[in-house]
This record gives sequence, C-alpha cells and structure tokens, in this order.
Amino acid sequence: MERHPLDPLTADEISAARTVLAEAGKVGDTTRFPLVVLDEPDRHTVAAHRPGDPVVRRVRVTLLDRATGVSAEAVVDLTARALVAWRELAAEEDGQPPILFEEYELCDAIVKADPGWRKAMADRGIDDATIGRAVATPLAAGHFGRPEESGRRLLRSLTFLRCDETDNPFAHPVAGLVADVDLTERRVLRLLDTGPVPVPAECGRYDPARTGPARTDLRPLEITQPEGPSFTLDGHHLRWQNWELRLDFNAREGLVLHQVGIRDGERLRPVLHRAALAEMAVPYAEPDPGRNWVCYLDAGEYLLGRNANALRLGCDCLGEIRYLDAVLSDDLGRPETLPNAVCLHEEDTGLLWKHTNIFDATGETSVVSRRARRLVISYITTLGNYDYGFYWYLYQDGTIAFEAKSTGIVQTSATEPGQSTPHATEVAPGLQAPYHQHLFCARLDVAVDGFGNTVEEVEAVRLPPGEDNPNGNAFTVRATPVTSGADGGRLAEPASGRTWRVVNPARFNRMGRPVAYTLVPQPNPLLLAAPGSSVARRVAYATRHLWVTRYAPERRYPDGDHPNQHPGGVGVTAWAAADEPLENTDLTLWHTFGPTHLPRLEDWPVMPVDGTGFTLRPTGFFDRNPALDLPPEGGAHCHG
Repeated sequence: MERHPLDPLTADEISAARTVLAEAGKVGDTTRFPLVVLDEPDRHTVAAHRPGDPVVRRVRVTLLDRATGVSAEAVVDLTARALVAWRELAAEEDGQPPILFEEYELCDAIVKADPGWRKAMADRGIDDATIGRAVATPLAAGHFGRPEESGRRLLRSLTFLRCDETDNPFAHPVAGLVADVDLTERRVLRLLDTGPVPVPAECGRYDPARTGPARTDLRPLEITQPEGPSFTLDGHHLRWQNWELRLDFNAREGLVLHQVGIRDGERLRPVLHRAALAEMAVPYAEPDPGRNWVCYLDAGEYLLGRNANALRLGCDCLGEIRYLDAVLSDDLGRPETLPNAVCLHEEDTGLLWKHTNIFDATGETSVVSRRARRLVISYITTLGNYDYGFYWYLYQDGTIAFEAKSTGIVQTSATEPGQSTPHATEVAPGLQAPYHQHLFCARLDVAVDGFGNTVEEVEAVRLPPGEDNPNGNAFTVRATPVTSGADGGRLAEPASGRTWRVVNPARFNRMGRPVAYTLVPQPNPLLLAAPGSSVARRVAYATRHLWVTRYAPERRYPDGDHPNQHPGGVGVTAWAAADEPLENTDLTLWHTFGPTHLPRLEDWPVMPVDGTGFTLRPTGFFDRNPALDLPPEGGAHCHG
C-alpha cells in the first residue's frame, strides 16, 4: 500500500528507529523509551503531497537512562536511516519524560520496602498480615521549587487498601501518608505522615454479584445495517457522506484527525488540517498537605494513547462497527499492537430538518423531514481511577463536534466518619471524594477553505432605546477580529452568546461574505487554583477558554513538550507573549473546556458518564443547507 506522510507509525518503523539509535550508540541495557511518535511534516508539505510522491518519514523519540536519570530527545530519519537530531534534557529547565509503565510497579515496590512507610502502616493497625493488600499509587509529582527535588525523577505515592484482590482500593484510602519516591535512586526521598485517620471500612464493589438482582424489564434493542455502514476506509483514509479525512493514533494524544475536508459539489474543501485532544489537567481542591500537590497532566505525564483500551463489540461500541488497531512503542522501544483501539460507527441522532407547510396552495398540509445520522470516531483510555471516552462526531450538515465522557471511579481521601469538609463530598462513611476539575485542551489547526484564516470573536449586543430603536427590542451582532498574540487569550461569555468565528478572508459565499466555521463552546469555570500557584504556572493554558496562536510545526502541546515536573511558563502563554500578527495566516486554536466536578453520592462506587465538549459549525461556509440532498426514501426519512 502506498504510504502517506501522515500515516501512523508501523511496527517496522518503530523497530527501525530503535535500531538507528542503537547503531549510533544511544541505547544501552538501562535505556528506556517513554515516547515514540511520528515527527509530522509541516502542513504545507503535507498539502503539496500527491499520490506517488516520495515520502520522508521521521520519528521523534524521548529516551531515559533509568540508571542515571539522564533523558534526551532525538529525531530519526527513517528514510535515510540516520539520527538527525539529539539533545540531552536538563531536567529542571526542560522537565522529565512521561511516566513509564514499568515505573508503576517500581514505585509500588520502593514504597512497600521503605521502613518508615511500614512503621506508619503499623501505627494505623495495618500489620504484616494485611499489608499485602496495600496499593501504593504512582502519581505525578508536579513541580514546587523544592531544592531537594531539583533534577530528580520523582513520583508521589498515596496508599490505598483492598479487602481482597477483587476489591476497589479507592474505597479504602490510607489518609495522611505520602511517599515521595526517587525513581533513579530507588528510594523514598521523603515520607509525609500527618497522623492516623480511620481507614474507611465499607467496600466499594460494583460488580453484578454485589449490586443486587439485575433489572428484568429491558427488552432487546438492536441496531442493524443489513447493507453495511455508509463509510469506506482505505488504509487510514476515511470517507463518509461528503466528508474525507485521515486517521492517526499516537501514544501521547491518542486519536488524531488529519486533513478534514468536506465535498461541496466537485470541490473538496478543507476545514481542519489537524484536530486532537492535546492535554487534560485534573487539579484537586484539597489544601491538606497530604493532597495539596495533586494535579495530573494525563496526556503529557501519563500518555492518553498508551493507556487506551482494546474495545469490545457491544460494550464500548454498538452497531455496524469497524475497528482500527494502534501500533505503539513499549518501554523498551519495541513495537506493540493494541487491537481495536479506535471504533468507527454511525448513529441515528434524531431529526435533522423538518417543515410542516400549513400554507400549501392545494389545501393539503405538506410535511417534509429528514432524519439525521452522524459518524462517530472514538476511543477509550483508562488513567488510574478514571476512564475517559473521547468521541469525534461528523454530521451530514457539515457540523463537527467533540465530546469527552468521564466515568470510572472518583479519587478519594478519608476523614472521621461524618466529618464534613468544604473541599469534598462524603460518599460513604468516612470516605471523601474531593472536588476537582477536568480541564481538557483541544488543538485545532484550522484550514477553513485554505490556510489563510482569521478569528473573529462574535457576540450578541443589546442596542439602547432611541430614535432608531423606539421599542427597545433591537439587538445586533458584534464581530471583533483577534489581530495579535497579545489578544489571543479569550474568555467565553454565556450572557452574550460569545463564539469564535474562523473566517477565510479570501473566500466568499454567494452573499459576498467570507466563508467561515464557528467554534461554539460549552462554557464552564476555568482553572480555579490561585494565580501564581504551582498549578496555575503549569496549567496556564486553562486560564483562558481559547488561545489563538500562529501555527508552527514545533508548537505541538499547550503546556510544552515535557510537562512532567516542568515548572511551567511554556506553551501557549509563551507563544501568545510573542505578540505575533494573527490575521489572514496559518492559525492554531487551543480550546479549553471541561467540568468542575463536585462529586455526588450517585458518583460512587462507579460514576455515570459526565459529558462535555464543543462544536464547530459551518457559518456561511455553504451557500444553503448542505443536507437538502438527503433522500426521503429508505425508511429512515419521511415525506408526506
């Protein structure tokens, strides 16, 4: 099969990258590979590619020497089989590579071997007979400017218990105990013990054997497509209705959409060059010293794609399903295949458009309607206690939407039973579920009918009563261009219905207006941590709902390339500070969204899905409703 510059890495390519590095003397027995991803070519290079053109493939590799803690980043040219770039990382300035899978077990073993931790557990009545049921969790350490932590590769570990091997450990947090683990020296650097608190005793199991009899009044619901799905997949090139795009999957971001375009007559019109969830921060609200450091950067620290699930038919996806496998690198730089990583299917979504014509000249009432369906492209990842489903939706009217569904188990802490706290919800006796946020950031490399785009902030404006508005009923729309990087950080405003319109000033619709797509947010609170705090420095992208920056191929992630233990001050805030002109040029939109989670009793022991997301809607991009051509026949549509 002919290769495309944006095709996902193959197993052979991952193996070849490791071989090139080994031949260059960069791989030893203690070398690990925290991240191996495609080094994507510049968007203009990709746009110029034609079938049959030669393809240059490069790989970006992050390496870590477990024996010394020294890390580096490399670029390997697979076409030339050469190492073309190498740089050692300075841990304090550059940050640490992502957490390795093998470091999870290493952290658990280091903590459990520490005499101080064992004494603290004994002080809580957890003796040698029960300590085997303890779970030492490997949690990202953050960055707090402590001199004794400078340059070290760290994890911080909380401790939980199980009643037995099948139990939910988050039902039994061991409060007041934190172990700071040096992964290179393989020792507990610091043990924080603020004193015993009763370990919650009530189990948190949610398996059918322990949740009571299942309901018996649900009858079968079958979704069938006897002639198969309406989409076609050629390698990683996807076509559905008028949509065309390319699919990718990498270890850090998971699912990536490339070259998203929609056919309008004879022309395939681009909308997005690249779209992915680039980061998600989960900061917690507890000020207690045992918990006030907790903030996870799940893409940059843990890797969304590397933690993805192998999906199961009928459970994770329903209907006429097509799956895509993902080829990733393990900790040793060897390829591994995750089966059924991405799910493709169609869904009926109700009414698309309808009109009942009560003014029909024949005297009969005329009804015309069409049902809607959407194409769903999704994957699910598990990060510790939480599970996340990520869904891209393509609609027949040209709309694009994204939804993040959070489920799984809430993080927990412990207090005396019945003790209240202003920072958490007691979900079982003595078991607290802390308040926290899920702050997602989508990277959208826009290409609305081409690469020369401008963002306009659009809001509804009430007009004052006067000679031109005698009844005071008038309102209008104000559109303000985002002209420079200094203006590039924007806030949502529900009261004015604020949206952001991406226009192409060189392309016009039949009314003579620039064609556009509009980003419609679902406004929620931004980062609630105090300005100047460690969290605010490291998750600065979440201080605005939208950042607009100039596109550059090296601007990949809103919090920088290596956010693990990074002090902050990099990424979108640094690019915005450069104050670059933003009109009629290549742009990237960084959109922050997500819930502030105040847990409920109904979220325990496993929480129902909580959804959040955004929409991209065509706004004068087409000259009329692009779904008028949907057929009325076939049972899925009505005409009467």
